[in-house]
Amino acid sequence: MSYPPQRYPSDKGEVSATFRPADTKPDVERGSGNRTHYIATSASTKGEFGLYRVDMGPRAPGPSTHFHKTISESFFILSGTVELFDGTRWVKAKEGDFLYVPTGGLHAFKNDSDEPSSMLLLFSPGAPREEYFEKVGEMAKRGGKEFEEFLVRHDSYFVDMFGRPAKL
Repeated sequence: MSYPPQRYPSDKGEVSATFRPADTKPDVERGSGNRTHYIATSASTKGEFGLYRVDMGPRAPGPSTHFHKTISESFFILSGTVELFDGTRWVKAKEGDFLYVPTGGLHAFKNDSDEPSSMLLLFSPGAPREEYFEKVGEMAKRGGKEFEEFLVRHDSYFVDMFGRPAKL
């Protein structure tokens, strides 16, 4: 395996790093202690990746089984326990555990414990996931064709327990 082609043309570096302090307020907050922090968006990484911290309250449901056609998704557990579905089984992931889901891989997650949990989500290449995080709850309540179009626009394809497209 080799390095990718050069993308930076100069022989001199530039000042372009971005620092995000740990005490930065969450970008999205929902009831029951659910928060999403935009650590590095696709816009800030020029499409290379998106990195988000998701804090889940106790007994917080996550998305049901789904896959992405354009992005991979990785999960790194920071604290607590997060149940991760890897396409075949649910595992109780704890601090330090990691799951990589390639493009097209079935996956889901939830916090089924009585304690809060926190994890990092990494999408590669980067995608504009912020609108998804901000509006998925509202769009799910609306349902119907509008919700289906929202999911497709955000590369999220939900399936039923037999792997067939979910009826929304």
